[in-house]
Amino acid sequence: MYEPWASSDAARKTMQGNRGRDTKAELAVRRLVHGAGLRYRVGARPEPDLRRTADLLFTRARVAVFIDGCYWHGCPEHFTLPATNLDYWSTKIGRNQARDLETTTLLEGLGWLVLRFWEHEPPAAVAASIAKRVRERRALCGA
Repeated sequence: MYEPWASSDAARKTMQGNRGRDTKAELAVRRLVHGAGLRYRVGARPEPDLRRTADLLFTRARVAVFIDGCYWHGCPEHFTLPATNLDYWSTKIGRNQARDLETTTLLEGLGWLVLRFWEHEPPAAVAASIAKRVRERRALCGA
């Protein structure tokens, strides 16, 4: 018999409603980065054969930006394990963190600059950091 992965119907409904992209944090940062005159791709793969997508991708400058959700990526400042399904959630978050590290390592090995931010960070500070780093990379590589 099929065993549901959510601890309750309410938990399942909440989890299904979570966005994989276009979160409030992402949209706020994207608006500010666009307002700073930078153009980027959204939800794109930095490398065609790598099944990972960046939240913002600056292809010519080779900068991949990830804005990680505090819950799903185990933010050290805000993450707490839920009271139910402890084994499931600790394994799930651990896999997400391992995948994040693997993605960063792979992309850096291929010459990408990987920028990671938490969703709780102020969008203006995140956007300023992104703009600064992208402009530095463009100046270095002539993109």
